[in-house]
Amino acid sequence: MSGKLTSKGQVTIPIAVREELGLQPGDEVDFIVEDGAAKIVRAASHGQRGQRIVARLRGRGDVPMTTDEIMALTRAD
Repeated sequence: MSGKLTSKGQVTIPIAVREELGLQPGDEVDFIVEDGAAKIVRAASHGQRGQRIVARLRGRGDVPMTTDEIMALTRAD
């Protein structure tokens, strides 16, 4: 199987390869380069994207309320 690289460096993964790897839209993949060849594999950990987002947002909250105050708002009548 072959593909064509776009000017943006993108290539479509053939459907047979996506099916063989069980890849769905939004799935993350890793690229392994060895001896001048590239291999595409399913990303090792499925939580990586979420972990990166949480790490980027951690400590950025600016709400001057305690957790108890926020919880009280959610329980208010």
